[in-house]
Amino acid sequence: MVTKNLTSTLCQRKLEGLPQGHQIDKHHQSKDSIFFRDGVRRIDFVLSYVDDPGKEMDRKMERRKDFEKNLELSGLELETEDKKESEDGKTYFVKIHAPWQVLSTYAEVLNIKMPIKENDIPPAIGNPFNCMLGVFRLPEKVMNPEPDYFTAPFSKQRQELYLIHDENSFFTPSTRNRIVYYILSRCPYGTEEGKKKFGVKRLLSNGTYTSAFPLHDCQYWKKAKDSNCDSERYTLYMEWARFARFYKEQPLDLIRKYYGEKIGIYFAWLGFYTEMLFFAALVGLICFLYGVITMDENMSSKEICDPAIGGQIIMCPLCDRNCEYWKLNTTCENSEYSHLFDNVATLFFAIFMGIWVTLFLEFWKRRQARLEYEWDLVDFEEEQQQLQLRPEYEAKCTSKKKNPVTQEIELVIERRTFQVFGKLFLCWMSIMFWILLIIASMVAVIVYRLSVYAAFASIMENNQSLEPISGLLTPQTATSVTASFLNFILIMILNFLYERVAIWITDMEVPRTHLEYENRLTMKMFLFQFVNYYSSCFYVAFFKGKFVGYPAEYTYMFGNWRNEECDPAGCLIELTTQLTIIMAGKQIWGNIQEAILPWVQNWWRRRKARGHPENLYSRWEQDHDLQSFGNLGLFYEYLEMVIQFGFITLFVASFPLAPLLALMNNILEIRVDSWKLTTQHRRPVAAKAHSIGVWQEILNGMAILSVVTNAFIVAFTSDMIPRLVFYYAYFTNEESPMAGYINSSLSVFDTREFKNGTEPLENPMGYTNCRYRDYRYPPDHEKRYSHTMQFWHILAAKMAFIIIMEHVVFLVKFFVAWLIPDVPSEVKARIKREKYLTQRILHEYELNKLKEKLGGKTDYVDVENEVKATTGKMQLSEAI
Repeated sequence: MVTKNLTSTLCQRKLEGLPQGHQIDKHHQSKDSIFFRDGVRRIDFVLSYVDDPGKEMDRKMERRKDFEKNLELSGLELETEDKKESEDGKTYFVKIHAPWQVLSTYAEVLNIKMPIKENDIPPAIGNPFNCMLGVFRLPEKVMNPEPDYFTAPFSKQRQELYLIHDENSFFTPSTRNRIVYYILSRCPYGTEEGKKKFGVKRLLSNGTYTSAFPLHDCQYWKKAKDSNCDSERYTLYMEWARFARFYKEQPLDLIRKYYGEKIGIYFAWLGFYTEMLFFAALVGLICFLYGVITMDENMSSKEICDPAIGGQIIMCPLCDRNCEYWKLNTTCENSEYSHLFDNVATLFFAIFMGIWVTLFLEFWKRRQARLEYEWDLVDFEEEQQQLQLRPEYEAKCTSKKKNPVTQEIELVIERRTFQVFGKLFLCWMSIMFWILLIIASMVAVIVYRLSVYAAFASIMENNQSLEPISGLLTPQTATSVTASFLNFILIMILNFLYERVAIWITDMEVPRTHLEYENRLTMKMFLFQFVNYYSSCFYVAFFKGKFVGYPAEYTYMFGNWRNEECDPAGCLIELTTQLTIIMAGKQIWGNIQEAILPWVQNWWRRRKARGHPENLYSRWEQDHDLQSFGNLGLFYEYLEMVIQFGFITLFVASFPLAPLLALMNNILEIRVDSWKLTTQHRRPVAAKAHSIGVWQEILNGMAILSVVTNAFIVAFTSDMIPRLVFYYAYFTNEESPMAGYINSSLSVFDTREFKNGTEPLENPMGYTNCRYRDYRYPPDHEKRYSHTMQFWHILAAKMAFIIIMEHVVFLVKFFVAWLIPDVPSEVKARIKREKYLTQRILHEYELNKLKEKLGGKTDYVDVENEVKATTGKMQLSEAI
């Protein structure tokens, strides 16, 4: 793609008008200047450093001297701003410009595709509903900032083939900074300790330079004064980064042009994910409203709240010794609210989400395929693997090896077998250690729940001051809420540690390419985060209340703490509470980290510069005061969204409103991410990516797991299956089949059979029997305290439901995945058509060059034969 022309005649006039050796004084430079002092050469990259009076000062000076000398030898042009000219009086800035010769050379090395002809393929048929969606559209010049071209990998030998209107503007600023960073990351700066050192990343880590970044093209709140600047940053801010534009589509082509394909593909995925969330949120809201409407029809909560039924049922103590007997109707409000999420619509929504997640992933593949074509990324993966070697890998290469595919000699790290297995063992042991640490923290929270549960139970039962809210604030609720907050705090602390551990382990493995590095780091971080965020939800969903025992034989954790019981209305409301607190807390904390903290830090950096006039506070100083986006900035954005995706798929059967919360968060997230990227961060180095990478496989895995988890939640955490079994097999009232369900779900215990040390300290009412949640025979039955037949019927129904639901949803998922092709047929046709036309253009160019080359030959037959041979080669290629 080609940017707007930077008029060459204007540049030439500027150059001719400057006396030899003349330097424009900084005080005459515009605040928005992104050029050298001559006003012509564009600043493609900036390095900054400060004088270090310590013992490393001489070594750092020597490194900088060698590094900058080698940069100039590689063809880059440098211009240094003295610290006296900087706002703080101590920072040097080295401005870097890449001339045409450097850009064209490395464009060929990096196999960058450049335009050869404007695309003449007719556009696809528009959406018939476009006229109705006009309010969501952005202006055409914003959505499509440049025409579409046929492209081909750049070649210096065939420059006349490309649409080079002006050498200064042929390569876009994002392409220019990508090329310059490629050189910076591989430029040597000397030998230390017998090893050759190179790369700006190493110089940044040892403090030789303080920062390295490309410049934004203008201020975000106003256009650049220089007419040669496109002011794309300003356009992005006005049309994309403001929350007032939350209902507008994203200018993906402009994002890609300014920030590169890697950032563009992230925002394309996030936007598509948010669009699809709208449908899930709508269905989830309908299911929730169904629960609200039918709340008064819930027979279970009616019986619990009825003074003649729930008020007469005496429940066994919630803890040993300190807890007393209590009446069932004290959980009236809790049982009413649990119906909001535990009803027949829950089953429908769980099945719907299993199908929704498949549609989301399949339609995203189609959208991604379209972007690959439109952004010239169809054949990018192989190029990335071959060309984007990590400098850290190259620095440790000790030998060469022939690639069996390309037959080219490549640098490799020679590793001995015991070294490989030793590092592998150390890495996996570290991973296992941290996962066990997560599990240990979860166990600590469970111990907290068990100990505090007993305390809350003993405090709340006879506390008259809590009577107004006793229906809402039960011991189970109080324990669940406080434990959820504690668990969230632990999650945040452990995340801080995991990040550094995962990076350390991945660095130790020395991956070969940037893609391998990101994939390995992604898998480790996601594994940590998965266990960290979801372990508490898994505990509440699948373990709490499942291994309690019964009053005479309670199960104890570590022999001291009695296992928790679920509320008589079920554990689903507690899972909903846990999910809501962690999900909402994560989103709130994430927005604080992403928006408020960078803004405060930038304000603190710029507070002294407010009194400086524009001509003193230069473009490179302004960008230097912004936050660095970092190599892993996009990684954390993906991780945040994928963890959220897990919340709305793995446990959605317990909380139908989760997609609605995610939708509202993502509408804000898109604008927060765009705002911070455009206003609070330095311009990231442009990078290519043809897909969301390994995240696609993670999403596929979570989609499959979500079917299993939701089936188990409906079966074992919800009370739906026990109610259905009672409705069809154990009802006692034909007019009201659910009447008597609560009594049926509670077993009887003889209070005289409490083991020593477990009975309540006081029993003023002299209760001889109490009830507990289970299906066991009464004490006067010959099979006393054994499970009843109803228990086994319910268990069989639960297992049958899981098998049937999983098979139905999986069959529908696989059928939908088979039905929807990954690449639209129209895109396939356009790819083939473009390849054919591009090949034809290249053929005609080679044919003309051949005629010119052979035009001087006297033997016309030789010329004709060579032309025929070339034409035949082209025809054969077309046939293949």
